[in-house]
Amino acid sequence: MVGGGVVGLSATVALLRRGVDVRCYESGEPMGERSAGDTRIFRLAHTYPDMVALAAQSRALFAEWSDRAGAALVDEVGTVVSGAEVGTWAKAMATAGAAHEMVAAGSPLLRLPARTFAGPALIDPAGGVIRVDRIRAFLVDAVGNRVRQAHVDAVEETRLGVRVKSGTEADTFDAVVICAGAGTSALAAGVGIDTPSALEHHLRVSFPLRPGAPAPLQCWITEPADGLLGTYQHLAGPGSWAVGGHLDPALVTWAGGRPAAERASLKAVTDHVVEHLPHVEPRPIGRLYCTHDPNLGDGLQFARSGRVLAMYGENLMKFAPLLGEMLAQACIDGSTPANAGPRRQQPQ
Repeated sequence: MVGGGVVGLSATVALLRRGVDVRCYESGEPMGERSAGDTRIFRLAHTYPDMVALAAQSRALFAEWSDRAGAALVDEVGTVVSGAEVGTWAKAMATAGAAHEMVAAGSPLLRLPARTFAGPALIDPAGGVIRVDRIRAFLVDAVGNRVRQAHVDAVEETRLGVRVKSGTEADTFDAVVICAGAGTSALAAGVGIDTPSALEHHLRVSFPLRPGAPAPLQCWITEPADGLLGTYQHLAGPGSWAVGGHLDPALVTWAGGRPAAERASLKAVTDHVVEHLPHVEPRPIGRLYCTHDPNLGDGLQFARSGRVLAMYGENLMKFAPLLGEMLAQACIDGSTPANAGPRRQQPQ
């Protein structure tokens, strides 16, 4: 397993439970890059029915993880999606048979840090806050000493197996999965797998909630407003509200550098809080920086070359236990899981 983010650790745990001898390579701290932070949003709500169905499978597996961890890994407060296009989300959920409800912006069923917003709204009752802090502790304990802290320089298929090269050392395995986030593209290219490689900067900011805010607050995904291409918002901790905003790509380009992208993101998100979130104090108290590929969208993508399987996508945390099972099975039987979501074709 190349990559010790939440997907790599999940697949390592799934393989260990199947009795497979497995090693997970990670150059930094496990779940320290794209899987960083203590919370994320869980939702069944997606615009593609297959993604809704897969999220439901993942939710059931999260429940199993919670039993094994001895702690709830998803706080079920619900997730709300608002805006003019939520009918598409509702249609996908209906097709997949997932419980949901469409309501007006002023509905008493809504518990959001804003009194008004562009409606209508879709309520996903199965949604909630993923406790990444607890998941990290659970997975790190479960993988034990199977994580090797080393940077992988190359993956290559040979007659004897798949070689994983790290500095002056190399090990050979029967099968390899590359799920290394931003590092996936370069490693996969070495075995002839073409994956998207574009990157941009992203910042999530936490703010204090004002006394008297509704409780328990639902997670919230909004459509474009005030220069933002959309936001995602959720409770990041007691009295803390996290807001991530999607900006004009020109403001967060990789070439433009991280400092400029962070400044633009911080201003845009804080301005959004001032304008739209009366229950939130516009005083930043925390930041979470990450990178992502702006071209992927909300989907799961798999590509294979011989005994090497590459997995990539965005917003993968909510699918972690399911991806672990899928990747473990693919390692054992040499299969390639079906793509899901908007990008169904492999890059040309």
